[in-house]
Amino acid sequence: MVRCYKCGRKMKYIRGLKFNQYAVDGWKCGDCGEVYYDADQAQRILLLNKLKKQKFRLKLNQVRSNLILRIPKEVGEAMGLRNGSEIEFSLKDDDKIIIST
Repeated sequence: MVRCYKCGRKMKYIRGLKFNQYAVDGWKCGDCGEVYYDADQAQRILLLNKLKKQKFRLKLNQVRSNLILRIPKEVGEAMGLRNGSEIEFSLKDDDKIIIST
């Protein structure tokens, strides 16, 4: 059981706490309201926010008749993508592509 750093009381595990506009798991003190976020989930959110500010210039490769787009390792890790992961792909405009998990 996690104890509150401020008041020393037991904290309750809660799913879906708000952290930078994302829902993450963590612990909340019922007495003083102190909140501790799950470190792994919070770190992933911080990395996603950092990556959102960057633009990536990617190179297309060809394997037989298919074009292959390679996603940078740090983006794949932050998004939880693995070999064999499925993503959605759609065209937004003549020059815009949307890729989502």
